[in-house]
Amino acid sequence: MPQLTPESLANIATRALLYEVSVNPKPGLVDPVSSGPHPDMSVFTFIDSSLSLHPYLLICAKTGKSWTAALPELFQALRSAGVKAEQKMFVTTHGVNTHKGAIFSLGIMVAAVAYQQAHRCDYSVVRPVIQAMLDGLTTHDFVEVRQKPEGEWTVGEHLYVDYGLTGVRGEAEAGYPVVFETGLPALHAASGTLNERLLDTLMAIATGFADTNLIHRAQSPAILPWAQAQAQEVLDAGGCWTSAGQAALTQMNQVFLTKHLSLGGSADMLILTIFMALVEGDI
Repeated sequence: MPQLTPESLANIATRALLYEVSVNPKPGLVDPVSSGPHPDMSVFTFIDSSLSLHPYLLICAKTGKSWTAALPELFQALRSAGVKAEQKMFVTTHGVNTHKGAIFSLGIMVAAVAYQQAHRCDYSVVRPVIQAMLDGLTTHDFVEVRQKPEGEWTVGEHLYVDYGLTGVRGEAEAGYPVVFETGLPALHAASGTLNERLLDTLMAIATGFADTNLIHRAQSPAILPWAQAQAQEVLDAGGCWTSAGQAALTQMNQVFLTKHLSLGGSADMLILTIFMALVEGDI
């Protein structure tokens, strides 16, 4: 497999952002057909946001490629760039949070792949690179949360204190198992058009992922088994390339709209899955 330049990795990462928002119909998520339960967003908001993040993704790729110090320090080096990218996103979207989660996770994965390629590693060792980058993240980020005034807690900090959920930080520290153990195998096994394959991949991710965006909207982790069962029904019906699977997805989409639910965290994991599949040449 040819080595990818930082410019190529940034382009691939931007494509992953654009591919994700293009997939439709996604339950509770923005796509070209619907804004879902997000009246302040549209597909155009996501396109503008995605393009605004390209310079940040290029920084992540260049930083990962040139990194020679300890891997935990690589993650810390990305954080300041991530803060600036988030600020640029909010300016571009006029205050709408389109890609805050993706800024965190996609930046990590772009840097990890760039680092791995620079050190001539196999793709099978991307996860250990990520795990080394994020070692101790949850302990570091949550150790003093209770010492802060509750009014200053982030959504992630509230979910940690209230339910013990480590959210995307825990998923990152574990090397994104939902991407490598669920998302990529599901995409490889899926049938139909690329849109249908990516829908099935999203459903597979949603069946086993503790989506904190969903929990936050429902105000309870009790929503997870129900939502996971909804996604499993789509897959059990034959997947999105079958008429039965499409009917199950349509029903799931309607329920999510009625209940104002969103699979925002699962969508971020789909972005990472798409990115890795593009890097590996699987799509």
